[in-house]
Amino acid sequence: MAALCESFTLCGLGPSGGVGLGGGLLALEPGPDPDHVLLTDRGRTATLFKVSDQKPLGCWSVKHGQIITCPVVCNFETHEYIAVHDDKVLRIWKSSDINLDKVFKATLSADVYRIHSLPSGGPVVLFKGGGVRTLDVLLEAPQQEIENIISDEVIKWSEAFMEGQQPVLIFATEKDGDFFVYVQKLKMNSLHKYKFEQQELSKPLSFTAYIKNQIVTLLCLYSNDAVYRVLIPLQQNSEEEEQILSKSLLLNLSVSGSVLKGTSFVVLDKDHIAVLGSLAASGEESKECLTIWNTKFQTLQTSKELPLGTSGQLWCYEEKFFFTHGKVLTVIMYKCETSSLAAAVGKLKDSQTPDVSSFVNWNTLGDEELVVSFQSQQSVALKSESKMNLRSKRSIVAKVQPDTLSVGQLLLNLKDASTTVFEDELRQLMSKAQTPDFQATIGCVITALINRCKTNPKYYPRNFLLQIVQNRDLSYSLCPDLMAVALEKKDVHLLQICLQRFPDIPEEITYACLKVFLSISEAYLQRIDVNLESVICYIDIEFDNKEVKSEILENGFNAEMEEDIWDTKITKETHLTADGEFCPVGPQKAALLNAVLHSAYSETFLLPHLKNLPAQQVVLFLRYLYYLYVKCSEKINTTLPGIHSPTINQIMDWMCLLLDAHFTVMVMLPEAKELLSNLHKFVRAQVRFYSELNKIEGSLRELQRLNHQKDSQTYSIEVLELI
Repeated sequence: MAALCESFTLCGLGPSGGVGLGGGLLALEPGPDPDHVLLTDRGRTATLFKVSDQKPLGCWSVKHGQIITCPVVCNFETHEYIAVHDDKVLRIWKSSDINLDKVFKATLSADVYRIHSLPSGGPVVLFKGGGVRTLDVLLEAPQQEIENIISDEVIKWSEAFMEGQQPVLIFATEKDGDFFVYVQKLKMNSLHKYKFEQQELSKPLSFTAYIKNQIVTLLCLYSNDAVYRVLIPLQQNSEEEEQILSKSLLLNLSVSGSVLKGTSFVVLDKDHIAVLGSLAASGEESKECLTIWNTKFQTLQTSKELPLGTSGQLWCYEEKFFFTHGKVLTVIMYKCETSSLAAAVGKLKDSQTPDVSSFVNWNTLGDEELVVSFQSQQSVALKSESKMNLRSKRSIVAKVQPDTLSVGQLLLNLKDASTTVFEDELRQLMSKAQTPDFQATIGCVITALINRCKTNPKYYPRNFLLQIVQNRDLSYSLCPDLMAVALEKKDVHLLQICLQRFPDIPEEITYACLKVFLSISEAYLQRIDVNLESVICYIDIEFDNKEVKSEILENGFNAEMEEDIWDTKITKETHLTADGEFCPVGPQKAALLNAVLHSAYSETFLLPHLKNLPAQQVVLFLRYLYYLYVKCSEKINTTLPGIHSPTINQIMDWMCLLLDAHFTVMVMLPEAKELLSNLHKFVRAQVRFYSELNKIEGSLRELQRLNHQKDSQTYSIEVLELI
């Protein structure tokens, strides 16, 4: 099963990146880090981007009048960047270099088609005449003669691979309508040429390949809207100068009368490919879209319409698609799961866990559909029973031994059972010895509880759910409706535990929890049970719920030394004083907010939600974060005591997120004026303090060096002057 997930814009493109102008992007290559990509435009510039932050890390350009003629690549062994401009001029530089006119330069004797960089094999240079050199060999003598292998043929595509310790280069050429493939092993200096089997009225448009078990699998997208597969063995003993390659049909790009006119494609795994192109039905206007196909079962798995148009180029790295969409470069994440017939037709059932149905939805499925989702050998008998018989069977569920039933059957039989019987059976089910299916079983139990909550609004097994979450290693994806129901019931304790234990909570749910925590009154929170272990060690509470004032020694900060640059007046509307002495929220709310601070998130997906947070709640949260910031600064190691206490980095990251999302509002809001002033003064004081420390850093290192050099065996007094 394959699916398209979240999408976002990596960057905008220049005027040449508009629709109909061929695209402004020459190529996209992996960077030195899995989260980095290297963009080369159709002009003078190469840019390194960090994908998760959508931020450029470096940008380099050749001089006016020069043009980068092949994609810039990264040498993964040296972390250097390699470019070719004006076909023959090679440039090599590091990320710290700024001016490409001052970096290494070598003029080659032949035109370069492309450079391929292998993670463990180094860069490989392919020339337009078909000659191949490793970069190391080429740099030994840049003006060495390069042989012309392909004469009048034109290279259409190339790719490099590592087969064991052997670099292998594959490239396809075209001449007078005939297509050829060359396979070259660099270390063995062996080259084999193959000719494509001719096909009337169609020709290859795009290529991709992979190597497995000494066999090159070459996939070709043809103009007749089909993908063909060609197998080329790497071990060749034949002396034939040119062999004819036979191809087999892999996939027809048509579904329900619509045909996909593909322009480029990539291989995702052994059973899935992604194709970018125009999908058109007879009599309808074609629409550009990104599609994922299951080649094993010949099915279209998913598609996404791209109304702004694309350049026809598609790249895929680290489970992300990259393509131009209108005047921006878009990134779409995807996931591919084990290919099965059930997944291909949308009725997935995990063959490794036949006793468990994780997809039971009692609100949408009828009784007979429920039966089908359980064990195949028992489903036929159950399906033949009438609904009346099923209900009779459920009425005596307490008398049935759970060991004789699959999990799916047991849950089905419990659908109409009483609350007591229902929970007792589920507890008994969870008390069994753990099996490989145990996690899925727990997921089914929670799903059963949540579905009963939905059908019966008065039913909410709070303690049961808490017990499961606290004692089992679960995740959000295993029980996605759990936190939604907890939010609806305002069960803040359960939400707190989920935030602390679930590693994969979506940013939308994290934001919803934050909003609920900030909106609930302190009086209400005092009446409910909340885990206070993250705050009890640094918030001291008196019986009237006021914090005991304690002496604060801030790192380098003295309020008397700082000017109030906004001339603000001290107010007493909250517990927070100008010195940040009092916590602006009660201990229960502080513990809940700490759970939010601990949850994992992506800034890209969280920031749009934070912009919807009401201004008053933003101010309150910022005040609490400022309080934590001051508390952390009291400690030498800037670490708060206690279990699950937030770290200084988490506090700073959330402060920056809130200010990014609401800076204009905060500047204009009178209630935030004093807070922003305090933040400014405190940060400025700490910057000054660390600046003073940096001034004596060199002297301290010199003192440490002198102490290591002199090992005094007797007592002595030395006077050292620090200048």
